[in-house]
Amino acid sequence: MRLDRNFANGCFIDAASGELIAVTNPATEAVIAHVTGATRAEAIAAVDAAAAAQKGWRKLPSAERAVYLHKLADALAECAPAIGAALALESGKSVADATNEAIYAGQITRYHAEWARRIEGEVIPSDTPDENLVLHREPIGVVACLIPFNYPVYTFMRKVAPALIAGNTVVVRPSNNTPTSAFEIAKAVEKAGLPAGVVNILAMNHATAEALCTHPKVGMITLTGSVGAGRKVLEYCKANIARPSLELGGKTPAIIEADADLEQAARDLVASKTTHCGQLCTAIERVYVQESVHDRFVALLKKHMSAVESGDRSEQPLLMGPLVNDASRQSIHGMVERAIAAGATLETGGRLPQGKGFFYPATLLSNCRQDMEIIQEESFGPIMPVVKYRTLDEALEMANDHQFGLSSVLYTENYRSAMKIANGIEAGELYVNRTPADPYQGFHAGWKRSGLGGDDGKHGMLEFTQTRLVVMKY
Repeated sequence: MRLDRNFANGCFIDAASGELIAVTNPATEAVIAHVTGATRAEAIAAVDAAAAAQKGWRKLPSAERAVYLHKLADALAECAPAIGAALALESGKSVADATNEAIYAGQITRYHAEWARRIEGEVIPSDTPDENLVLHREPIGVVACLIPFNYPVYTFMRKVAPALIAGNTVVVRPSNNTPTSAFEIAKAVEKAGLPAGVVNILAMNHATAEALCTHPKVGMITLTGSVGAGRKVLEYCKANIARPSLELGGKTPAIIEADADLEQAARDLVASKTTHCGQLCTAIERVYVQESVHDRFVALLKKHMSAVESGDRSEQPLLMGPLVNDASRQSIHGMVERAIAAGATLETGGRLPQGKGFFYPATLLSNCRQDMEIIQEESFGPIMPVVKYRTLDEALEMANDHQFGLSSVLYTENYRSAMKIANGIEAGELYVNRTPADPYQGFHAGWKRSGLGGDDGKHGMLEFTQTRLVVMKY
């Protein structure tokens, strides 16, 4: 059986404690690997190594750091089959999807490498005639990167690449559900020849993660995860006033106007909701449908949702895969049962399947209300609740009546409707006539409880910098 070791200060290290973390294939429930859990001392040593390496890394011209990132992008492309194979086993994704994720990780790495000559400061006019004000952009230092289970390879480089190009070094904690792909990335880091200590990757339990995140040499903690995990990170940040960057929960609303292409919208929404079994922060989580087309649209959703079949994607790649674990499945099923008890109509799905694997069927609920738990709380699964509305103003009010504000969707052919929602939606993103896809040249940032800071593009890269104002009198 596969056994992975942690990667710190440029090499794979032998386990000090003998603690092993079991990794389970969610499609079969079989243990497919073990990884060594880092001790508190190993986590602290990794931060110390990153801090030491950062002194030299930050002094490299950014163009030289870019050379290393391009080499890493090349190595990720070469290692994509191995990374994809590991990811498919630990996540339940198809090998094709998992390998593509590794390829996209290489692409975002190359994208951020190209910011090397574009990290710019400012010259600011002074009120004094014989004085210059110069604002510099500088790295923060050591960044702790906390990676989620759902897209662990892409998110790994989404955080690490901009941190590195800005002159920081990183200590990465992968999810304990999906750590083996991270150690395949470590092999790519080795192949690329990055200086020792620049990238460190350690699996660990929560107590060790706290030691990592509260280390006084950690200047920033970046997380993609739940609101609960975000609150925990904010507690960690208090210890040393570390900077947080948090991409947290989402409850993406989709507003369907009467003039929309209903067939296309239905196909798009179902694809969004069933990709990786709905385990995506920007997946459609609630659907608001104009009353004149409500029944027709629900029928289309039911047709497409009913056609979705679940199963082991290693055998049939076109099936919908599993949830991450049984706790997630039980939580989702409980939400469905409570929605039905509160008056929602079960159109399809909603039943716990028999047999191995953490599968749950594509589930459609109509006759939902704004006050229901299924509308207010993130499911992170293949559940689609539908609410009827009369006017666009009413739909906008309901879409905004929420704790989350990560992404949003509108289907309409009326530019006035599109502008109304674009100027009124309380979310970091709006997608018109398509579902979310997080373009890496954009800026993926949430409002409200969906997070602080953001990822991607120029603004995502600048998250990993701090400023120094130099006032020069002459």
